[in-house]
Amino acid sequence: MEKIINYKIDSMANGLTVEGFLRKNGYSKNIIIHLRKTEMGLTIGGNLIYTTHRLKEGEELVVKLLENETSKQIVPVCLPLDIVYEDEDILVVNKAANMPIHPSQGNYDNTLANAVAYHFAQKGEDFVYRAINRLDRDTTGLLIIAKHMLSAAILSSMVKERLIHREYLAIAQGQICEKGIVTAPIARVDGSTIERCVNFEAGEFARTHYWPVFYHKDHDCTLLRLHLETGRTHQIRVHMKYIGHPLLGDFLYNPDYHLIKRQALHSYCLKFPHPITKTHLLFQAPLPKDMKDVLNLFS
Repeated sequence: MEKIINYKIDSMANGLTVEGFLRKNGYSKNIIIHLRKTEMGLTIGGNLIYTTHRLKEGEELVVKLLENETSKQIVPVCLPLDIVYEDEDILVVNKAANMPIHPSQGNYDNTLANAVAYHFAQKGEDFVYRAINRLDRDTTGLLIIAKHMLSAAILSSMVKERLIHREYLAIAQGQICEKGIVTAPIARVDGSTIERCVNFEAGEFARTHYWPVFYHKDHDCTLLRLHLETGRTHQIRVHMKYIGHPLLGDFLYNPDYHLIKRQALHSYCLKFPHPITKTHLLFQAPLPKDMKDVLNLFS
């Protein structure tokens, strides 16, 4: 994969070193080292320049990102892959249920990584798997995949700085009449590798905002819209159980499957600036069929 990026130097960047300019634009230390080692990785006017060069207004800095690596350990498998958006820098997919994000013991060929590897193999492109936001195996919805090292670095920084706005739809047990905020620290349950709980002594800060959308009287459940301020493991699932409204079908926190066979949780909205162009992006994925069926909203 070769990615060429051109930067027209303006008055704000005048006098900055190339390294300083690149750091301000989201390049990590490792990427800058990679560019130093790349033949003609940094040029102005067709001439190789060093990262100590001081930029002048009107110059055009050309960056050549060259990646020949591939995730060889991930086997390409033809699996359903709902692509919502794709360009040279990112891939946004609508993940299906019962699909882990990464290969693991017992899950070598049924993951999103396998499906993405197949997608790139069909196009004859090198592929390094870089999933930016994480979803549990049975959580459906929108997920960002970076297509090269720079978009991955910038998007990862945006996650840390909370610049990627994520909203979910969930179906919780019981009636919820008013919006609310759950602020409760989350920790791993003693003796468990996966289960989490609210723990005010050992937990990490976590905050979830929620708004009721629709109450289904016959099934005594509420469709909620939720926004995460933090991204702790199982955060929505743990917080909703904590306030007495666990998600339907949650095998860890509410194993009742008479209405749905998985946790009723869907990543439906992502808003973030494009890592390279800075264009504001908005993506939405409709409620999946199994959650619609529980609510009888669209029958």
